[in-house]
Amino acid sequence: MAKLRKGVSYRTCKRPFTRKSKYRKKNFVRASPNNLVVRYNMGELKKKFEYRADVNSMSQLQIRHNALEAARKSANRVLEKKTGKVGFMLKLRVYPHHVLRENPLASGAGADRMSTGMAHSFGKPIGLAAQVRKGQVIFEINVDKNNIPAAKEAANRIISKVPCKCQIVISKNK
Repeated sequence: MAKLRKGVSYRTCKRPFTRKSKYRKKNFVRASPNNLVVRYNMGELKKKFEYRADVNSMSQLQIRHNALEAARKSANRVLEKKTGKVGFMLKLRVYPHHVLRENPLASGAGADRMSTGMAHSFGKPIGLAAQVRKGQVIFEINVDKNNIPAAKEAANRIISKVPCKCQIVISKNK
């Protein structure tokens, strides 16, 4: 399997030329990789909870789908252990639409016969990313009053997995 490039390569937000359409002809990128995020809503979805903890981004950047999935898994695990399967509701509030591309340059013997260099440098799709604005909610955790410490711990796990500075905002649900 190919080695995954560092997240720094794709952190800055650029204008996406990655339109996906249900009509293949209208796509800018002909094929897009599979989304690694498995679920966007977890826990007890129908219950109204007292408190809500939001994880907000403090900068504008792109977050790759594998980072979002890692953050989701670790937060979900903490919440399930501390509150049980029905003591929380966790929502991932961003969606990875943006297709990340890479123009691999060949090096070594015979590379000049294989490589196009920068002549056709649109790149091949290698992953997906969510474009996040400053102050945007990335994750939302809903819990009751007695489970606020578990929500804080889950939010800290999310912050450690996401490649930006984030803040935790705890508020009472209306």
